[in-house]
Amino acid sequence: MAAAFEQKLEWLKNQGHAPLLKGILHGIEKEGLRVDLQGQLAETDHPTALGSALTHSHITTDYSEALLEFITPVFKQSGDALTFLADLHQFTYANMNGELIWSASMPCHLPDESAIPIARYGSSNVGTLKSVYREGLNFRYGKMMQTIAGIHYNFSLPEALWPEYQVFCENQDRVQDFRSAQYFTLIRNFRRYSWLLLYLFGASPALSKSFMKDKPHALESLDDDTFYLPYATSLRMSDLGYSNKAQASLNICFNHLATYAESLHQAINTPYAAYEKIGVKVDGQYRQLNTNILQIENEYYSDIRPKRVTHSGEKPLHALRERGVEYIEVRNTDINPFLPLGIDQTQADFIDLFLITCLLAEDAEISNCECERIHANHDLVVTRGREPGLMLQRKDDKIELTRWGHELLDKIQLTADMMDQVDGSSRYSASLSAQRSKLDDPSLTPSAQVLKALQDDQLSYEQFVLQQSAAHRETLLQHTLSEEAGSYLQRQAEESLQEQAEIEARDNQDFDQFLAEYLAG
Repeated sequence: MAAAFEQKLEWLKNQGHAPLLKGILHGIEKEGLRVDLQGQLAETDHPTALGSALTHSHITTDYSEALLEFITPVFKQSGDALTFLADLHQFTYANMNGELIWSASMPCHLPDESAIPIARYGSSNVGTLKSVYREGLNFRYGKMMQTIAGIHYNFSLPEALWPEYQVFCENQDRVQDFRSAQYFTLIRNFRRYSWLLLYLFGASPALSKSFMKDKPHALESLDDDTFYLPYATSLRMSDLGYSNKAQASLNICFNHLATYAESLHQAINTPYAAYEKIGVKVDGQYRQLNTNILQIENEYYSDIRPKRVTHSGEKPLHALRERGVEYIEVRNTDINPFLPLGIDQTQADFIDLFLITCLLAEDAEISNCECERIHANHDLVVTRGREPGLMLQRKDDKIELTRWGHELLDKIQLTADMMDQVDGSSRYSASLSAQRSKLDDPSLTPSAQVLKALQDDQLSYEQFVLQQSAAHRETLLQHTLSEEAGSYLQRQAEESLQEQAEIEARDNQDFDQFLAEYLAG
């Protein structure tokens, strides 16, 4: 790994290609529950002043009507994506009638599952499709899991880099195929080493007891309202609330685009007995889109996904097969309750470094044995990551988490040095230094800081996040929304409502026929 990795960095610098990395593209998607001022799940509709959740480009909902999702455009500078994310928060708070955005990944106090509203997208066929899909998630996994929120970090290398890199690699494939293969190299290495991101940025070591209800678990009680694990980093990324034997059988480890796409295709088209028992349309009401292992591609949960922007009406899997991987989506990022946006520039810079390093590192495929080690290391870090002396499995040997982490950071430092040179700054090395401090001192990690705040101030999880959410609301309302940005978001809201009305007016077939054609397409 070391020689090949360092050789690629030297090539980038010596051949004058490193400046191309200024063209890395970034986008951020962030979810957040709407809650009332007492921290209870909002029972109100998605605010009309925000526009249509069906058609708005930047403000929509995820699973629940109360689960906001913000989507930034694509920017060359991650800082611009963060600024736009702040704009979205400010605009939303100004149009939300005093509600709060829950500033953590694990949800607020939850009522009975039946009281969690599934997102509504109007009367059109495409809107009904989105709601029925979510109804299927309810029947398959329950509503509790669907209230968990996170941050998705979208990342792509500049198109100008690929032909140059292909020549260096002496590869004769189509550029599209080469690019896809290299993104899968990035994905495989991400899966090998993403435990480090969970340790450094995991921020969900505790949760409301209302989330667990009567489910069996091994959590400890912190107080009457809070469960936790003393060394956990990211309970959001553990198997709490997420049980899917059907998906576990897929065993996708992302070696090739072709095998990845075929595995998903089979899952989308293979019936599953437990889902057949649920039924599709019962007493005139749809319970799910179909009875297959996956209703659609997006149901497959992974901490990283290969992605491509789709054409109108095109399915994601078809787009990937036809035109290859365009960008990757990192999905394992917790919302940091200490940060107004849940993420900041230092974290974004480190994620960039981590992903560039994963791209340039070894390109070995993942065997079934290594796949099992990856899952085992992931489970250890999310539940026990800050435990002193914790050992992870690396190939045939065990290695202490902190030692392995420092070895990885030593490699990433080489990437940081190159990026600092490109940027004419020291911001990337500064970001890496902040992460190295967390390896040396686990009390600096967000997960440790959350538990310290709960214990020092004798707050329950719900009280702590409510307090943070209210403070962040005040901060974000003070964010300066430029006249141009404010007008743009206001226009988006109005035009999205009009677009939804036009879609509904154009519908000329019943949903049964629409769904049959959609599934056959």
